[in-house]
Amino acid sequence: MIKAGIIGGTGYTGVELLRLLNQHPGAQVITISSRSEKNKSVADVFPSLRGHTDLQFCDPDDAGLDQCDVVFSATPNGVAMTHARTLMDKGVRLIDLSADFRIRDVEEWARWYQLEHACPELLADAVYGLPEINRESIKDAQLVANPGCYPTCVILGLTPLLEEGLVDPDQLIADAKSGVSGAGRGAAIGALLCEASDSFKAYAAPGHRHLPEIRQALTEVAQKTVGLTFVPHLVPMIRGIEATLYGRLNDPSVDLTALYQKRYEGEPFVDVMPDGSHPDTRSVRGSNTVRIACHRPQEGNTAVILAVEDNLVKGAAGQAIQNMNLMFGLAETQSLQTAALWP
Repeated sequence: MIKAGIIGGTGYTGVELLRLLNQHPGAQVITISSRSEKNKSVADVFPSLRGHTDLQFCDPDDAGLDQCDVVFSATPNGVAMTHARTLMDKGVRLIDLSADFRIRDVEEWARWYQLEHACPELLADAVYGLPEINRESIKDAQLVANPGCYPTCVILGLTPLLEEGLVDPDQLIADAKSGVSGAGRGAAIGALLCEASDSFKAYAAPGHRHLPEIRQALTEVAQKTVGLTFVPHLVPMIRGIEATLYGRLNDPSVDLTALYQKRYEGEPFVDVMPDGSHPDTRSVRGSNTVRIACHRPQEGNTAVILAVEDNLVKGAAGQAIQNMNLMFGLAETQSLQTAALWP
């Protein structure tokens, strides 16, 4: 039985980790930390978990994290890097759900996150935890940088086109929309019901922090520098991401759906839909699945790829557990085969 710990258990990602791990046959959460809720019962803070856990939140300094086989860090950016070296020296494997280890260029990371990195020497050792691209490297990793929610959707949506050299890598566009839970559980005016409901807006159009992460991954896929325009939007729903992706085709005759079906054949959590499909976020809510559909409007030279995911599952906690399964030689799908919620 894998002994797991969670740092930062009171955010949406932390409680989603606990929900999914609670049904895992090969892992047990033995400790969960929160400075703000320490000594409180998890079930009292999250009544949805009543009858499913008897854990109490503890201070991370007293959490016994070095007794774990794996620790999930579901903390704000800048926290995981303060724990990483100590845990790794104890032989603990770390899956970081923040952005601390996603970008290998420490100066680029500091520019986007406005922090000085606490352990830049570990950046080269961190494996980017997108199984559909880095599965073999994840298996042997001690430190996994779990991808961001937007990056997961965009990278999986564009990878087949770039791998085959079918689009101009300098002319990529990602028009992405996220539910409000993507902003986290902290109080913020923009996430208030009266602010987000009955409204729809773009944000961070000049540059979002996920942009360098996406470009880094896509550049490795394409094996050449990628130009990407990425604009996120906030929509009035709780969970879900929809990304509409555009690329100019070098060969408009390519069968896009067949290409994507071949690329993701056998991938347990990527569903390439039939021609003419328009996947919606409701179809993946609560699941670890990314659904993709391919279009070529007016039979022109523009590929339009539609991708949807649950930002808290495949975009965060579910993917982290998928990575844990790979790291410990378990079936990749364990505890992640739940169908989406409907309606």
